[in-house]
Amino acid sequence: MPSPPAHPSTPSSPGTGTSITLSDVIGSDRTINIFAGFTRDFAPLSQRFEDSKLNTTILAPMNSAIMALDRKAWEDPSGQEHEPLGAAADEGEKGQERARSNLRRFVEAHVVTRSPWEEGEKVQTLTGETLWWEDKGGVKVVRVVHTPKTSAYRDLD
Repeated sequence: MPSPPAHPSTPSSPGTGTSITLSDVIGSDRTINIFAGFTRDFAPLSQRFEDSKLNTTILAPMNSAIMALDRKAWEDPSGQEHEPLGAAADEGEKGQERARSNLRRFVEAHVVTRSPWEEGEKVQTLTGETLWWEDKGGVKVVRVVHTPKTSAYRDLD
């Protein structure tokens, strides 16, 4: 997982004076390209990542982490929606709508509207989960304040 940013300034592209956006960064990092692809499916998020004036931290899971999930990113993390319906859960217009909503929730759960984000500072994701991070021997570990709503999620380390 990429580290939370150390400072709020947005670097410029060498020689151009144009600012580098979060979209530029996540789109060029092959280790998180699955997540980057998910973000492009939602215009409001893409627009946020392209706006260098908005303070945003993206907790982009690595491709290997997404592939290791118990459920696909577009499935309900609790399994309550998917398991009763089985393979039919994603079929038809309702299934596609449900999958899109779940995928958006997955992406928004990895976006914080704060940058810089200081160690120990509790912040909320776009889905309302409360997080903080701490340094554990040189490794930044993101923690989730567990509530009934977030019980399906694990700490991100």
